[in-house]
Amino acid sequence: MNREDYERQYEQYRYMRENAQTDRKRLHYHLMAPSGWLNDPNGLCQLGDTCHIYFQYTPFRAGWGTKLWGHYTTRDWICFQEQEPFLFPDCPWDRDGAYSGSAFVKEGEVHFFYTGNVKLLDKPYDYVTEGREQNTIHVVSKDGCCPGEKRLVLTNEDYPKDMSKHVRDPKIYERDNRYYMVLGGREREDKGCALLFVSDDLEQWSYYDRLTTEKAFGYMWECPDLFDLDGQTLLMVCPQGVEKKGYKYQNLYQCGYFPVKFDPEKGLCRLGDFQELDYGFDIYAPQTFRDAKGRRILIGWMAVPDAKYRYDATVCKDWIHGLTMPRVLSFENGRLMQRPMEEMKRLRISRCQDRMESLPKWRTKDSCFELQIQAGSPLKELRLQLREDVYVIYRNQKLTLLMGESGQGRGERTIELEQLTELTVFSDTSSLEIFVNDGETVLTSRVFGENEMQQVQILSARGEGRAEFYELSAYKTEWICGAESLLLTGAQ
Repeated sequence: MNREDYERQYEQYRYMRENAQTDRKRLHYHLMAPSGWLNDPNGLCQLGDTCHIYFQYTPFRAGWGTKLWGHYTTRDWICFQEQEPFLFPDCPWDRDGAYSGSAFVKEGEVHFFYTGNVKLLDKPYDYVTEGREQNTIHVVSKDGCCPGEKRLVLTNEDYPKDMSKHVRDPKIYERDNRYYMVLGGREREDKGCALLFVSDDLEQWSYYDRLTTEKAFGYMWECPDLFDLDGQTLLMVCPQGVEKKGYKYQNLYQCGYFPVKFDPEKGLCRLGDFQELDYGFDIYAPQTFRDAKGRRILIGWMAVPDAKYRYDATVCKDWIHGLTMPRVLSFENGRLMQRPMEEMKRLRISRCQDRMESLPKWRTKDSCFELQIQAGSPLKELRLQLREDVYVIYRNQKLTLLMGESGQGRGERTIELEQLTELTVFSDTSSLEIFVNDGETVLTSRVFGENEMQQVQILSARGEGRAEFYELSAYKTEWICGAESLLLTGAQ
C-alpha cells in the first residue's frame, strides 16, 4: 500500500472510524488506532518540543494485515495529534509490510531504521529458514513527519550464516561516538538471540557480536532495545518459546530485560539473568526513549501475539488493541522500576480519601479511575474489588489478579511478593495497569466487561493505611488529516 492507495481508501473506509468512535470500550487515556489494527510502538523519540509515537498499523481492517507506520505527536502527553501515516510498504524491500523499528535523533534529524518484510510466494516455504526477506531500511527525516528516501543497509545475506530468515526490529544505541544496531533474531537451530552491528556514521554497518544465553532461552527474541539507565546497560527483549516455570513466564510470549556488561574497548558484551518486565496478561514489544527532561520513557503494546484469550470484543466496532500508558523507568538496587508519568496527574477530576481500614467503596460510571493504597506498615492481607468480577488479592506473600467473565479468557496471574506497602491501579474502560510497591512490579491487562456502572471496594485489609481515589478524564486528539477534532473515546 502506498500513500495514494491509503488516501483513496481513507474516504472509502471512513465509516470504520465513525463506527469505532461509538464504542464505549474505547480507551479514554491510552493511544489506539483510529480504526483497524494496532500493534508494536515504533520510533519513539523527541524532536524539539514534540514527542513522536509511531506504531504498527493496519488502518482498514481490525485484524492482521499489511503494516504501515501510524503516527501520533504530543507536547504534553495529554493532548495528541494524529498525523498522516509515516511509512508505507511501497518499495521492493518492504512490499509486504513496513515492520517494526526505531528512531535515533542526531543533530536535529531523525534517523529511522526499520524492518522491511518480503514474502516469496512462487512456491511453498516454511518462512523460517526460506521464503522470507527481512531487510533493514534507513530513512532520515528533518521533522518526523516527512520521510526522506529509503536506503537499504542490511539484508539476510549480511547476517551470520547460521541465522534463520527471522532477523528484525532494529534499535540504535550510541556509546563513545560509535553507533550499535541491535536486531532480534532466531538461529536456524531455534535459539533466540540479538545481533549487534556497529557503525561510525549511521550509514555503513558491520557485524560486531551476538548476544545470547548459554542454553536456549526461547527460539526467537523480538523487539530488542539496548540502553543505559542509572549506570546500568540493559537489553530489553521479547523471547518467544520460553516454558512456564511456577509463577514465571506465564504468558505465551515473554517480555523482560537482561542486565548487560558492555565494554567496547575489550570487545566484551555479556548478559546477566533475565527479569520479567510485567506480570499481567497483556504486554509485548515495549520500546523506550530518552526525552528532553532526561527521562527514560517506556510504551508497550497491550496484547500478546497468538494468545488464546480474546481481544475481539471491539472488532465489531472496527478497531482492536491499544498502547500502554507511558512509564518512567529507573534502575534501583539491581531492579528496573516503572512508574506512571507525572503528567498523568493532569487527568484527575475529583479526589476521595479514606482510611483503608474503614473498607471504603467508590462508584464509577465508566471504570476510568486511579486508586492509590498506601500502607502505614507492610500489609498482611488485602482483598480489593476493581470490577464486579475482577479482584486483586494479597495473601501469604502472594499477589493475585483474578478475572472472571470480563477477562475474556484471562483467568489468574499470581506473583510472589515478600511484602506489600503500596498499590496504584490505573483503570480505563477496557484496561488495567497495576503498579506494585512504587513500580517494583507491574501487571497490565485488558478487560472487557459489559456493565458500565462499576463498584470499586476494599473488601478486607489486615493493616493500616489510606486510600485515595481519583476519577480520570480522557486524552484529547485532533486529526490532522481532516477537519475533525474529537476525543479519542468518541463517546462523550
